[in-house]
Amino acid sequence: MQGYILGKKNQITLISAILIVLGFFGRFGLDNMFIFNWSLIIASILGIAPIAIQAYQALKVKVVSIDVLVTIAVIGALLIQNYEESAIVTFLFLFGAYLEQRTLNKTRSAIKELTEIAPESALIQMENGDFEEVDVDDVDEDDILLVKTGAKVPVDGTVLTGEGHLNEASITGESVPVSKTKDSELFAGTILENGTLQIRADRVGEDTTFGRIIELVEEAQDSKSEAERFIDRFSKYYTPAVLILGAIVWLFTQNVELAITILVLGCPGALVIGVPVSNVSGIGNGARNGVLLKGSEVITDFSKVDTIIFDKTGTLTVGNPEVAEKEFYGHNTEQILGYLASVERESEHPLAKAVLEDIGETTFSTVEETEVVKGEGVAANVDGHRVVVGNVALMERENILLNKKARQDIERFEQNGDSLVLTAVDGELKALMGIRDQIRPGVKQDLQRLKKLGVKNLVVLSGDNQGTVDLVARELALTEAHGHMLPEGKSAYIEEMQAKGQIVAFVGDGVNDSPSLTLADIGIAMGSGTDVAIETSDVVLMNSDFSRLPHALGLTKATARNMKQNITIAVGVVFVLFASLLFSQWMNMSIGMLVHEASILVVIFNAMRLLRYRLKDSMSHKDIKTQKNAETANADKAA
Repeated sequence: MQGYILGKKNQITLISAILIVLGFFGRFGLDNMFIFNWSLIIASILGIAPIAIQAYQALKVKVVSIDVLVTIAVIGALLIQNYEESAIVTFLFLFGAYLEQRTLNKTRSAIKELTEIAPESALIQMENGDFEEVDVDDVDEDDILLVKTGAKVPVDGTVLTGEGHLNEASITGESVPVSKTKDSELFAGTILENGTLQIRADRVGEDTTFGRIIELVEEAQDSKSEAERFIDRFSKYYTPAVLILGAIVWLFTQNVELAITILVLGCPGALVIGVPVSNVSGIGNGARNGVLLKGSEVITDFSKVDTIIFDKTGTLTVGNPEVAEKEFYGHNTEQILGYLASVERESEHPLAKAVLEDIGETTFSTVEETEVVKGEGVAANVDGHRVVVGNVALMERENILLNKKARQDIERFEQNGDSLVLTAVDGELKALMGIRDQIRPGVKQDLQRLKKLGVKNLVVLSGDNQGTVDLVARELALTEAHGHMLPEGKSAYIEEMQAKGQIVAFVGDGVNDSPSLTLADIGIAMGSGTDVAIETSDVVLMNSDFSRLPHALGLTKATARNMKQNITIAVGVVFVLFASLLFSQWMNMSIGMLVHEASILVVIFNAMRLLRYRLKDSMSHKDIKTQKNAETANADKAA
């Protein structure tokens, strides 16, 4: 029965409204007090039913909720035959709850939009080679799937055959179609705008990037910040205190109407809902714009950041380095390059990929006894030769002599902003390569926006040589630049900044910077939705889009301000209501309930403004993309 009544709350609200209108028509139109009284009595009884059930359910778990206050107040009004007040209060409370739910649903529109575009079916290859449509939950890893024009990609996978253009807005926030060919990676939830693809399922169900994003945003919107937890604790004691206050007033004044009016005026609805609705709206805006914020606590901390530390490669730079210049020392260059390629092809480091691309086709040899020296390079045995590949620190560790010419070359390469890869064979330096990575287009303007938002210190930490790091810092006008930094060195620097009282954010690629991402007050991963990026950090900038960072910081600051505004509104309304009760003659239960419900709607609508938030001096992603393309084209011409 309880469930049935609660399920009919909207219908009860409508019937109550009709009865109230009928009652007032009977009184003022027909001058019939019988119709007036009984219409309002029935409206009061109908209206109080769902409210009393909610109050009972709250009391069962030892919580004195707002429903308890309203139930007692309405019963008291009925007992003193103030039917007008009891009917209007119940109607306003139910109608306010209806409006709150509708508007709150809009604040969670980001989740709704994501779940609506989640793929539901897939075309899977059967044993006879034909494709049949099945539920997406029936797809397993390594299944072969067919994706047609206009269809959603059902899983994370790899293209086996075919080509086409995909809209990846659901993952990256960027609606410009992306070309996909053989061996390209695909994300679930993206849409094939043209073409036909056969793909292999790599990750399915909740393990897909799209599934992880939905889970992340849901968890973030349901998490509570310290402010919310404080308000929860406050309301736990505040609501019973209002009940006790009402009882004391009745004991001393014997004025039942005054006592029950206090119960209505003291309802803390706007205070309880103000902070959560701001957080939900802020997280929703971020999800729409390719910024994943992992909870309301992250919003609070990120909004106070005064120092942002950046990794260089793949963060401030594009992350696609190329060999810009090289020097060889001795003979047998082809053999040396073969040894170098054999060692580097076992590495996933961006510099190793650049070296392999520059060498091209060569003869590979068997590599044995590989020893990785963190932050310095690799040593291994290749065809019976000791081959050492890495930076100057590794050469010194291996006691490899760097003659005058080699040191001059190293100095020149560093001044040119090159990252260094030295190769030594059997204790002798044989090759020096200078590898250069372009600075991300538009990153300088994005850093300026961060400064305008109140970030005092912009620092780059890199394992690269100091000359290269200084060159990047000068070009981007950074506060500090530190090279030759190992992962433990970066962690130590972050702890040093935190010890000085600074709130530190670290921006990295989410893979080799995981210790720093974890240690910083806010870890921000530049990732295309990779597992490591999503798991390690507090904030994920989808599609490795640096231009989303100013939006993310501005959004968290706006959300924090919005929370404070809502708290001020809620507390201010309660103060004004009590002041009006004490110092005026016009305050009563009905007006108090009207103002109470109105204050809840005000804080919700105030929070909903965050859904439309956009950094004032920022451009649209389309404009940013156009500008970046132009900058890249100019850089290519200059090269």
